[in-house]
Amino acid sequence: MSQPPTAPAFAEMTVGAHRLALLKDGAQAYPAMLEAIARARRTICLETYILRGDRTGQRFAEALMERAAAGVEVNVLFDAWGSSVSSSFLDGLRRAGVRPLAFRPLDLSAPLGKVARRDHRKALIVDGAVAFTGGLNLSDDYAAPEDGGADWRDTHLRIEGPAAAELQYFFLRTWQRTGGAPIDDERYGYAERRPDPAVQIISNDLPRRRHRHGIREAYRLAIERARRKIFITNAYFLPPLRIIHALSAAARRGVDVRIMVAGTTDVPAVLLASRAIYGHLLDAGARMFEWRGRVLHAKTAVIDGLWSTVGSTNLDSQSLRMNLEVNAIISHRGFAGAMERMFADDLAHCREITVARWARRPLWERAASWTAYLARDWL
Repeated sequence: MSQPPTAPAFAEMTVGAHRLALLKDGAQAYPAMLEAIARARRTICLETYILRGDRTGQRFAEALMERAAAGVEVNVLFDAWGSSVSSSFLDGLRRAGVRPLAFRPLDLSAPLGKVARRDHRKALIVDGAVAFTGGLNLSDDYAAPEDGGADWRDTHLRIEGPAAAELQYFFLRTWQRTGGAPIDDERYGYAERRPDPAVQIISNDLPRRRHRHGIREAYRLAIERARRKIFITNAYFLPPLRIIHALSAAARRGVDVRIMVAGTTDVPAVLLASRAIYGHLLDAGARMFEWRGRVLHAKTAVIDGLWSTVGSTNLDSQSLRMNLEVNAIISHRGFAGAMERMFADDLAHCREITVARWARRPLWERAASWTAYLARDWL
């Protein structure tokens, strides 16, 4: 199957033992992912919270089926709650040799904590050597307008190097613990893991509790150590008090704290709840920006021109405490510079929420915000 041309990445560079490409929106990410799938020779591991049987889902299904027919072992792990695919869609994958697996199909008899914990990761790993991760699910919401999509604003990362094997490691752990089909070990080349401090993969793992807070702690430590600037883009911004306090403390000690949230959102209740905490951050000297236009879905941060992260993690209770998530953390000034340029470009689409503007919000909005904030753990 012919693939669409791959759009140039927002930025490409060598970082430590890795080659990275920063990808903006589905217009850049989807063609790059489809190209990597088409080049697969041994294995493909695809993990997503949302898989839909729409035009985008069909494009990926056709690419995966073509590789499975060529003898590639193709594993697809999708969240049963977030996804919307028909039995005929899944049967078509199976007939072609693709191995789809639903993460935790809804079971009303299961404990609430188990039902509520979803697989929110987004990862594609090809031959254990090339990987993608970030905020993009697989649906028309993220596709470019010329491909019939809604063109949601999101950020993804292409990785070549040891971190690709790290993403594969987390995928296979979850695949096996979720009851996936047996893995042909020889295909995956279980070489010694070689983490590179320049590009780290951090995941909320399954099932160990001690691994559930790694992403939250990475954010908190980076914020507490910040000395010059903190730029955060997070579509669903409802952080725990510890992170709110860390951001406020950073702003009070003179750090340039800028937080971009989704003013155009698919979950209005989250925006209302987020607005309940603006005052605390604004009083500390942080700056708040609400994105306008198409829906914002990205989850990124860049701190002090050195520390950056791209991943699936929202700064909210569900992501930080419950869901399976994965983030890449990059320590590199060149990559951080690209992240800062992306943030600056996005600011042109935002409205700044000043102290005066926040104080003028109507009574109904204040009441709605605090009501939504009380339900923050379930949004």
